[in-house]
Formats: sequence, structure tokens, C-alpha cells
Amino acid sequence: MFRVLVSDKIAKEGLSPLLESDQIAVVEKNVNAADDLDTYDALLVRSATKVTDEVMSKMPNLKIIGRAGVGVDNIDIPAATKRGINVVNAPAGNTIATAELTFALMLALTRKVCRANESIRNEEWNRSAFQGTELYGKTLGIIGFGRIGKEVAKRARAFQMNVITCDPLLTEEEAELRGVTRCERAEILRTADIITLHLPATPETKNLLNAETLQTTKPGVMIINAARGSLIDEVALKHYLEIGHVAGAAMDVYTQEPPESYDLVKMDQVVGTPHIAASTKEAQLKVAFVVAEEVLNFANGKPVENSVNFK
Repeated sequence: MFRVLVSDKIAKEGLSPLLESDQIAVVEKNVNAADDLDTYDALLVRSATKVTDEVMSKMPNLKIIGRAGVGVDNIDIPAATKRGINVVNAPAGNTIATAELTFALMLALTRKVCRANESIRNEEWNRSAFQGTELYGKTLGIIGFGRIGKEVAKRARAFQMNVITCDPLLTEEEAELRGVTRCERAEILRTADIITLHLPATPETKNLLNAETLQTTKPGVMIINAARGSLIDEVALKHYLEIGHVAGAAMDVYTQEPPESYDLVKMDQVVGTPHIAASTKEAQLKVAFVVAEEVLNFANGKPVENSVNFK
């Protein structure tokens, strides 16, 4: 019997490939509460469970870790690789949900929706205080043109925005086909009215927007981050918001989650959400189903498609 520990809350319907197999035993219990870790062959997590080398050392039979989502920041990949543990994720499952939240944040920021809502809930009627900015005709800079970046671009074109993007894998032919302009990152920083980030967390992307790069952005720029908190130096961002160089920021992710300080998101120019980009019923079902199928295939000796560390 192939035993699977589900450490985080994952949609049961999405786990159906495992639950319906008579060769698989599924146990739903947080990894920190389980006293039989040495009996499991697979571990399924979302973002809450931190799969450290120490956790893996307590699971000598562990063969595969399934991340119901895209980012694997909460899993020690080098340690898993060293132990021969396959790590799989669901790279496409959150795409639409994240692209839609990106636009929700963009609209909430440019039209001051959150502040206007707070005002009217306080029984105030102050229309003149919430004059916003249209997306029509604005230049949107998309840094990172993977699955999510492409979906954001598609929606931006529907708003008749001018879309510029940078990604080392994007060809001129594909850019033309998708109706976007390929350029260098420096040009995006210099010319975009709104910048949205769609990159993974890597040593190379850490603090991509910092004191130096933010200084080169267009005065009055707005910044959206529904990707990874490590992409932005929050201290530098707060400074440029305070002096008015950055007109606003909308963030779903943070350097530390939950944040040590909420001073940044309390600013009038900031819209914040608590890392909910993937929190739709549809997305959670998709990512659960994908990793469940991957683990089932692995248990049955079949190849997996979305291995992070073994290609």
C-alpha cells in the first residue's frame, strides 16, 4: 500500500484520483501532528507546510512531494534532490486565478476602490476624494512573460492598454503574435505607467525592485505584485511611495508572510491582500487534481510531467 500524507487543506474532489485507488491510502493530517511520519511514501502540501530537511529526515520512506500550486519556496529542493525525493507541482493550475487577481488589484488601485468602499461604509459621501485613473491607453510593463504574464497581457489588450514586456524566452515572433512589444527591463522601468511582476523567487530575482531600480522608474508609476514577495525591497518601496515617486502599489505577497509590520499596506496609496491569488474554488480544484494524478502515476511506476528537480 502506497501511503500519502496530506498536510495542508486540499480540495477532496481534487484528491479523487488518489481516494478512488485501492492501491493508495490517504491520511489528512498536518505533518507536525503526525507521529507515524516514517510510514509515508508521499507528502502533499500547499504553501503553509514548510518541508525542511529536518521534516524529510523524519520520513525515510518519502519518495515524492506534491505541491498543490506553483511556487515551491516552502520546500527545501536541494535537500529533497540529495535524498532522491521527487518534487512535483501544478504549474498551470493557478494561472487564470492569478491573472484575474492581478487585474482586480490594478483596478482597485487605479480607481481607489478600497478607500471609496471604506468611506461609504463609514456613511460618508465624498465623491471628489476618489478621482482615479483609467487603464485605457496606459502602458503596462509585464516583467516575466510566462503563463500568467501571457494571460495578464491578454486582459490588458482588452482594456486597450499598450503592453510591453521582457522575458529571455520571448521571441519577436511570439511577441508580435500576442500583440505585445518586447523590450529590455530598463525600458519597462523607465516608460511603463503600471508595472506588474510575474517572476519566480530565485537568487537572481530577489529585490528586483530596490532603491536603485525604483529610482529609474517613471514618476507616478504604479506597481502590482501577485507573484513573490521577495521580488520587491519593501523598505525601498515604502520610501518611494512616501516621496510620491511611486503613485501606488497593490500587493498580494510580502517579504515575510504574515508581515512583521503592516505599515506598508496601511498607506493610502497601497492596496493589500493576504496572498489570495490562487484562492479560487476552480484553481484549488485544478492544482489538487494535477498533483494527485502526478502522485498516482508515480506510485504506479509511470513518469511524472511536472517534476521540479528531476527532469
